[in-house]
Amino acid sequence: FSNQYTEEEARKLGVVGWVKNTSQGTVTGQVQGPEDKVNAMKSWLSKVGSPSSRIDRTNFSNEKEIAKLDFSGFSTRY
Repeated sequence: FSNQYTEEEARKLGVVGWVKNTSQGTVTGQVQGPEDKVNAMKSWLSKVGSPSSRIDRTNFSNEKEIAKLDFSGFSTRY
């Protein structure tokens, strides 16, 4: 994933968290925000992604309701 596009999309949607490209060619991360915004980000990650990315499948897990956000913005980790 191109980090710039992912961060831009997250900011546009108003979600917080992080993403990271792994050495296995996958992406891992955490997204937090209102349910509809998180769902929009999941949809973008599943279907759109950054221009140069190829998405074979997506797997979202550990979904839960939280009382407050753990992150103040959206970042890329290395």
